[in-house]
Formats: sequence, C-alpha cells, structure tokens
Amino acid sequence: MSIQIGDKVRFLNSVGGGVVRGFRGKDQVLVEDEDGFEVPALIKECVVVGGNDMQVHSSNRPKVQAPVETPSPKKPEPKEEKVEETPEGERLNVYLAYLPVDPKAFQQCGYETYFVNDSNYYLFFNYMNRTNNSWTSRYNGIIEPNTKIFLEEFGKPELNDLERICVQLIAFKKDKPYSLKNAVSVELRLDTVKFYKLHCFMENDFFEEDALIYPIIRNDLPERELLVSAAELKEAMQQKVREERRVPRQIVKKKPTNSAILEIDLHITELLDNTNGLSNADMLTYQLGKFREVMDQYALNNGQKIVFIHGKGDGVLRKAIEKDLKTRYKQHYFQDASFREYGFGATMVTIKADTSKHGH
Repeated sequence: MSIQIGDKVRFLNSVGGGVVRGFRGKDQVLVEDEDGFEVPALIKECVVVGGNDMQVHSSNRPKVQAPVETPSPKKPEPKEEKVEETPEGERLNVYLAYLPVDPKAFQQCGYETYFVNDSNYYLFFNYMNRTNNSWTSRYNGIIEPNTKIFLEEFGKPELNDLERICVQLIAFKKDKPYSLKNAVSVELRLDTVKFYKLHCFMENDFFEEDALIYPIIRNDLPERELLVSAAELKEAMQQKVREERRVPRQIVKKKPTNSAILEIDLHITELLDNTNGLSNADMLTYQLGKFREVMDQYALNNGQKIVFIHGKGDGVLRKAIEKDLKTRYKQHYFQDASFREYGFGATMVTIKADTSKHGH
C-alpha cells in the first residue's frame, strides 16, 4: 500500500510515528510527531496505521506473554466399587476352572481356563505349567475379591503341557486392615483324561455351564498332594520284591468290608437309556426312587459309605435327597463328597445301622 500525505504511520525500527506531511525525494517522507516536529523517515521503514496506534521500537515493545493455557478440568477417575465382604469370605477359597468352549461339539472344541477368587481379598497371582523340568508362566496379574476372570483358551494338543500346573499367590486388602495370609505356592497334577469325558465336567457354584473345578486353597488351607518321584517309587517296588522273596506269603482271601465306598450315579442319563415322554417331575421321582432303593438295600451294612452323584449343589434332586436324609433316613450320617473326586455335585452317606428299625 502506498503512503499518502495525511496518513498516520508508525516507524518499524524506532520509537514513535505521526502524520505524513510531505515527501523528500523518492525514498523519504516527512512525519509530524506528537510534539509538532517534522521528522524525515525512510518510506520503507514506515507503516500506515489506523486510529491513534503508534509503532513502538522493537527493543522497547513490551514482551508479549504466551497465552496461559488453562488446564482442562480433569475427568474424575472412576471410583473403585466398594467390595461387598461376607463373613465366609475372610477365609481364602481359590479355584481353577476349565470349561469346554462348545459342549455341543465337545470332541472338536478346545477349553477355557478361569481363575476363581471366592474371598474378600485381592490376589496377586501367577499361573504356570511345567515342561522339561522348567516352568512357564501362562498368566499373571491381579484379581479382585469375589470374582472370576478368564485366563486363556487352549486346544486338546496343549493338554499334555498342563499335566503339571502351579499357582503362586499373595492376598491383601486395599485401604483397610486385614488378617495376614501366607504367600501360597500350590502344585497340582491335572488328570487330563477327564478333559476327554464330557460327564467329568460337572455342575458347580461358579458357572452356569458344567466345569472341571480344581481347588487351590480351601478355607485358608492350600491344596497338597503326595508327590512321589520315579526314583522313590522304583526303590519302594524293589524293596517290596526283596521282602516277598524272603518271607513266604500265606494266601488270604480278603473279606468284603462294609466300608468300601459305593458310587451311585443318579444322573438320569445313567439310569435310563431313553427319557422321551418323561417330564422333569417324572425323572425326579425315578431318581429319588433309585436313591431310596439303594438306601434300603444297604440299611443294615453299618459303616457302609455310599456316594450319590446328583449334580449341582442347589439342584432340585440334591434338595430332595437332603430332605429324605433328614427325615426318612435321619439315623445315617451324610456330608458333601470329596470335591477333588466329584466336584460340587455329590453327597456321601455313611450307614449307621439300627437293627431294631431302619430305612423308614
């Protein structure tokens, strides 16, 4: 833009400015400043301004402060949900659970692994398997109280790697005092044959689906198993052979003992080949009839242990059996059967014979 007489200008390289009153040659203008003096200035060092703005020399310009960025308000961090504690949760109960991915395609499908924390404690844990005398971590992390989390999915070819597993864990609570729990390391041997038998996956308290449940800790007590090395086993067998060679053995027929455990599977598919046309009530009546038949048959066998496999702990059949045991067969003793053998779905009865009256 060309400068004309009457324009207000400011100087680029010095303080001040004013109104153009005339020209001096091609390169200069005469600028009248605030005091009325005309000051010559190079045209290229003047810039036309509007209003009363005056150029201030760069050395004297007030330093422009960088705009202060107002921090955006922080998003409130999600509050951690309060842990709902239970009296029984003060004891550690920890499990591994294995479920088929698709029970309807059981022969082809793989499996899912879950970690179950049935306690009021947070757990740092490491889940691993043993191969070639060394351990490999398959999952490690933290689990909240009274929850279960998915660990991994694996196929049938990987079962051989899972014969020996180990879980190590440390229990604690957040922002509150708690009872000290010992750090735990539990090694288990999985019966991988069970993974090929659908009926070995049983009803349980943690999943709607049937599952293989392996306890890690029950009521604060870590699972322990008697591990015998191959060398120890070989030595024991050789010792037995040496003793048998030295001592003539008398052949004695074993007498049948009443304490041998009898297993009765009350799953309807085990009792009947065909259930077409039967209602749930009909099947329950048949199962309960089978239970009573066995109880009456062994009513005089004092000390006889009978395991009735009935399915999930809160099932209708279990309640019906317990009602019978508390009324019809109340002289006998009953308890949950071995978790390791039967999961949550079996009751063991110990017969207490009463020769004067029994059964009813």
